[in-house]
Amino acid sequence: MTPRHGSPSPDSQSPGGVLLVAGTTSDAGKSMVVAGLCRLLARKGIRVAPFKAQNMSNNSAVTVDGGEIGRAQAMQARAAGLAPHTRFNPILLKPGSDRTSQLVVRGRVTHSLTARDYITHRDRLAAVVAEELAQLRADFDAVICEGAGSPAEINLRTTDLVNMGLARSADLPVIVVGDIDRGGLLAHLYGTVAVLDAEDQRLIAGFVVNKFRGDPSLLAPGLTQLEALSGRPTYGVIPYADGLWLDAEDSVSVVAHRVVGEPQPPRGQEWLRVAAIRLPRISNSTDVEALACEPGVLVRWVTDPADLVDVDVVVIPGSKATVADLDWLRRSGLAQALHEHAARGLPVLGVCGGFQMLCSRIDDPVESRAGAVAGLDLLDADIVFAADKTLCRHEEPLCGYEIHHGQVSRADEEEWLGIGVRRGAVYGTHWHGVLDNDDVRRAWLAEAAAAAGRGGFVVADDVDVSALRDAQLDLMADLLTSHLDLDAVLALLEDGAPARPTVVTALR
Repeated sequence: MTPRHGSPSPDSQSPGGVLLVAGTTSDAGKSMVVAGLCRLLARKGIRVAPFKAQNMSNNSAVTVDGGEIGRAQAMQARAAGLAPHTRFNPILLKPGSDRTSQLVVRGRVTHSLTARDYITHRDRLAAVVAEELAQLRADFDAVICEGAGSPAEINLRTTDLVNMGLARSADLPVIVVGDIDRGGLLAHLYGTVAVLDAEDQRLIAGFVVNKFRGDPSLLAPGLTQLEALSGRPTYGVIPYADGLWLDAEDSVSVVAHRVVGEPQPPRGQEWLRVAAIRLPRISNSTDVEALACEPGVLVRWVTDPADLVDVDVVVIPGSKATVADLDWLRRSGLAQALHEHAARGLPVLGVCGGFQMLCSRIDDPVESRAGAVAGLDLLDADIVFAADKTLCRHEEPLCGYEIHHGQVSRADEEEWLGIGVRRGAVYGTHWHGVLDNDDVRRAWLAEAAAAAGRGGFVVADDVDVSALRDAQLDLMADLLTSHLDLDAVLALLEDGAPARPTVVTALR
């Protein structure tokens, strides 16, 4: 496609092309495929923007216009060379329990609702989605949309705004991405199309196989048969790449006992072992990723008190349900294990909700409505939840962002870097992303290693987390450039979904 130049004007030119990337499942790789497409199009001089009509995630980022969006859309904006903006993710659902979610519209909280309540907001939200997508099409050459979950969730089709509901309303071509590493992918691809009605099927242009290991020639006969059965081609087979692990938004990726990232050998004689507690309502789990980028730092998600017995550092990440997750810490035995860990002088870091749990007292009439609750009392400070959420980006002298209702009402501890407090080796901050600051992370790791008695651990002086995030985006763009039929994908952006007369039905 040809880049447009000059100031965009809806009256003087046709709207930009749009493509929807859907997936057979959550964590199929939709977010990274969208990011890779944004990066490779931006490299070509094409003005491109990401768009996810509706996201359900507790991993969010603060935008330049003072709202919050899903972290994946902030990452995709970065891939496109753009600052994060609420227009890229106008509707965000942040689950607070299995039945209720906080509804964030254009970056601001509007309601707390149940799944059954959602239908009453559907028409209003559809209008928001349509307006934002139309404006993006006017302002950019191309818009790459990300679906959510799977379009095969036909039980949700009547209220869908992000998968085939979006595709039908805007007449968008759709490619379906599937994770072959899980197995059963050919059935997933065929079945995803087969359960849709004929009008939805009309917009499914083809497939992308993601995370492939092995010899592509062994897969080729299956793809040929899939095209014969479905009438749709496979546009590419993307190989598995170990380097694609940063900014993992989906909670499916945050699994207990899973090592984060790709541990690199230590620069010194010893490793530093970090346990990150996998809270039931974990939010902004990506905060620990910067630690996992460091040579000799082994970060593992944990849910059992036994997992804290032989670790050096414990990190309590953010939570969308601080009081409920604090109760879970106590019931699971992790609270007692944390006290024993801290009593040995070993480091503990609490971020946002994790920081709040470390305090003496929490007064929450907003999120849980539990009122006054005793905290873990590892920091002499009190938290009071405010009705208005703090949403704040920081650029200088340190980068980070804040997303929280809880406010520090009293603190009788040593200040820590102007971003939180500390008592010995126990640290707490409301800032997300603070460990992405290379100098801060190195200094904190040196302190943590000393407190843990790891004199043989050496902090690397050459890890640049920001550069690693960009390198990951470049890697995904390179993989798509090498393994995707870009001409066919660009044709979808120019011309829309090709005619696919084949209507797929269940095999008999």
